[in-house]
Amino acid sequence: MIGKTWDVVSACLRHAMLALSLSLYFLAPTALAAQPPTEANATAVMKAFKQQEEAAAAAANPERDHQRQVIMFLLGAPLLVLLLITGGLGIAMGIYGKRVFVPHTIFAGLTMTLALVHVVVGLVWFYPF
Repeated sequence: MIGKTWDVVSACLRHAMLALSLSLYFLAPTALAAQPPTEANATAVMKAFKQQEEAAAAAANPERDHQRQVIMFLLGAPLLVLLLITGGLGIAMGIYGKRVFVPHTIFAGLTMTLALVHVVVGLVWFYPF
């Protein structure tokens, strides 16, 4: 008799715990979202954005940016040349039946390597995370 009663009580406790955890899971975000933002919080957020803008303006260096653009151009020009060579070798191999698979593969590897370097340098310099 006591065993059956204990089973019923433990089942009720499990259901109550489940109901409580589910209600906290679903109702807590809505209760937190219902609170209006405080003025101090909004002011602090705006102040942080203003400080970021000021730091970015102070960090802007036209000479450094020009140097970076020149380096990106010096990476991009050979990239275009390698791309055209790779494409030309691919056309020669595919349409005209020339036996240039090995040079085509080498130039394709060089093109992809330089393209990867160009993308990484551009992202790091001009779009930092």
